[in-house]
Amino acid sequence: MKRVGVAELPLHGGKCPPWLFGRMKRLGGAIAELIVREYGRKEFLRRLGDPFFLQSLGCVLGYDWHSSGLTTVTMGALKEALAERDLGIVVCGGKGLVSRRTPDEIEKVAEKFSFSTAEKERLKYASRMVAKVDNACVQDGYQLYHHTFVLSEDGDWAVVQQGMREKFARRYHWISEGLKSFVEEPHSGIAGERKEDVVLDMTAKESEEARKTSVDLVRENPRRLLSYVRGAEQKLLDEYLEKKPEVKVLLMPAGHRISELTEKTIAALKRAYEIQPENYEELVAIKGIGPKAIRALALVSAVIYGKPPSWKDPVRYSFAHGGKDGIPYPVDRKTYQTTIEILEEAIEGMEAGKEEKIRALRRLHEFVG
Repeated sequence: MKRVGVAELPLHGGKCPPWLFGRMKRLGGAIAELIVREYGRKEFLRRLGDPFFLQSLGCVLGYDWHSSGLTTVTMGALKEALAERDLGIVVCGGKGLVSRRTPDEIEKVAEKFSFSTAEKERLKYASRMVAKVDNACVQDGYQLYHHTFVLSEDGDWAVVQQGMREKFARRYHWISEGLKSFVEEPHSGIAGERKEDVVLDMTAKESEEARKTSVDLVRENPRRLLSYVRGAEQKLLDEYLEKKPEVKVLLMPAGHRISELTEKTIAALKRAYEIQPENYEELVAIKGIGPKAIRALALVSAVIYGKPPSWKDPVRYSFAHGGKDGIPYPVDRKTYQTTIEILEEAIEGMEAGKEEKIRALRRLHEFVG
């Protein structure tokens, strides 16, 4: 499993008109089929794991390149299009309440593809953990509201999910190859129009010691842990915040103190003590261990034990700049060119009128510059 990128886009109001959605569904299905037949299902999932590819695809299908709606509408169109084609790929989940149906939809797909019970549970676990990691372990302030789990009959998968913060949406991409852990460096690229000043990133390599300390803490008596949390807010916390004042914005918002953990969070920490997790992934997977518990453990690790986590925003790529000026990071030109070539070949090969193909190619090249 691997998270390969994140895109951040401004929120736009309004809905996709039916005529446009119908066209996106038809063109998206044709492009997906040609990519699968030419490169295989695994490569199609790899493409979905690339923020640049999905952004390019959405533009080709006719959606505004910088709109947050590109994610939800493009994935919605692909979901319907792939359901009508026998490609061995199915999209589960979606936006809002539909995202909560993902486990049930995975169940149905598992039956369709004749997966074993163990395989089915593995897939449901992956869907749940992907959402939990981006919501609790990478605390960038973006609340998830869209989650799609794209599954192939080979057992491979990709996830495209999106979160909201103020007037911006940030998109996260995952694929099911190339990584052994959900909680350590799960991404190879994150894209966004802006870089947040402070982000608690417990998946960063720099957070390795904080992850280990968090596990050690929950394996101790919960009462001792709570005393650590309270102690961290007194003298040592003040000293820590003097050195890193920006941390206070994340950990200590107005009207809330870390020691005022909810009963639900305290119960989850006690449950973790009873379970005795062996590693950080097992800890994060425990029901009830959410952002507050993760944050409290990170605070104690930093202040009491001197094992600070990473506070850097892992954003790595910007569509706004296209990376052409190296801000925030240079373009991966090989991936960039491969994406363009794959889409160009798919457009040329699909069954559509000449004018429609020309319009699709024009939209692609307007986006890539």
